[in-house]
Amino acid sequence: MKAALAGLLLAAVASAASAEVGERIRLMPADLPAPYATRSVSNSPRVVSRPPDAMPKAPAGFRVSLFRAGLSHPRHLIAAANGDVLLAEPSEDQITLLRDTDGDGRADLVQPFVGDLDRPHGLAIHGGYLYIGDTDRVWRVPYQPGDTKARGPLEPVTDEGAIGPGGGHWTRNVAISPDGRQLFVSIGSAGNIGEEPAPRATIQSFRLDGPNGTARGQATYASGLRNAVGIALLPGTGRLYAVINERDGLGDDLVPDYFTEVRPNGFYGWPYSYIGRNPQPGFAERKPDLVRQAIVPDLLFRSHSAPIGLVFYQGTRFPAEYRGNAFVTLRGSWNSGKPVGYQVVRIRLEDGKPDGGGYEVFLDGFRLGGTDRAEVWGRPAGIAETPDGSLLVTDDTGKTIWRVSFGG
Repeated sequence: MKAALAGLLLAAVASAASAEVGERIRLMPADLPAPYATRSVSNSPRVVSRPPDAMPKAPAGFRVSLFRAGLSHPRHLIAAANGDVLLAEPSEDQITLLRDTDGDGRADLVQPFVGDLDRPHGLAIHGGYLYIGDTDRVWRVPYQPGDTKARGPLEPVTDEGAIGPGGGHWTRNVAISPDGRQLFVSIGSAGNIGEEPAPRATIQSFRLDGPNGTARGQATYASGLRNAVGIALLPGTGRLYAVINERDGLGDDLVPDYFTEVRPNGFYGWPYSYIGRNPQPGFAERKPDLVRQAIVPDLLFRSHSAPIGLVFYQGTRFPAEYRGNAFVTLRGSWNSGKPVGYQVVRIRLEDGKPDGGGYEVFLDGFRLGGTDRAEVWGRPAGIAETPDGSLLVTDDTGKTIWRVSFGG
């Protein structure tokens, strides 16, 4: 009987590891294995050139096309009201402008928009400004849709040191409340596991009511978040959501990455526990009071999927059932014996909560199959919705942006 159950478990894991477009994956906190149930391995993907006929695969009825190739380091991106795309290219220390001037679904104008940054990543447009999060600060420049370069110099929004040093997890994503009064900044930990002072492993909040639009009133909005890369506000609300890269080193199936609504003053475990009160070996006994407070996140991804980008779809170009869904990019990681991630997934939501069916693969095909080591020609990173209701997905490994539309 035990052998049969083990065989069924292995089959389920294998099926999940090879999930294809349309397949649903559902992980429950009660089903987590014990720490070190499997050996922790180093299994970084091998990057290969994209085969001539290789394209990301989407569900039937959707069309995937190349929006732009030959970029340097495309990561987070945002679309302006006129359709222009502002792209963070961290390795170039700049924000790049992309524009489709002839309406053919491809960017034919590509040029630097603003530079002199330090590994920029987070982007937000609000109140006539483009806000940019890099490893030093949050900055802003005056911006109106149609601008082809920054109208003025970078203006500091946060104080020096407010969002921590840039070592370790370096992405600083930003979100602004609908009323423009609150700025959120996600700040990852420096290392994999360890006690680190705030603002590391937190989401910080600021009031945007200082002189000349500067931020003040800094507070820790939520903590215990090892690396909240993608953050976003649910449209029409002030509810903040995030996707989190969890810790490595505990085995193939620990610790699941996750998607969750972030509660004010909430504690999410790192480094003392994970997925609620599950104790982290060597750390849980240091802060048992915090372990008791740890919140179970709303939805679990397979361990080491590495969620990066998050967007809530509001358009009308996709079928009606997609409106209000969350889309998340899974970039893939180095710490899994079986390759996981390298996909874009869809989360069906009802009143801001996952509908209980897990998540499903929406975009696949970035890696070649058949080996225990991932051979990838692309790794999805950023994701954004355009005014015409399409999705743009950055591939920071293939140095491209893909456009996903529905119909002809």
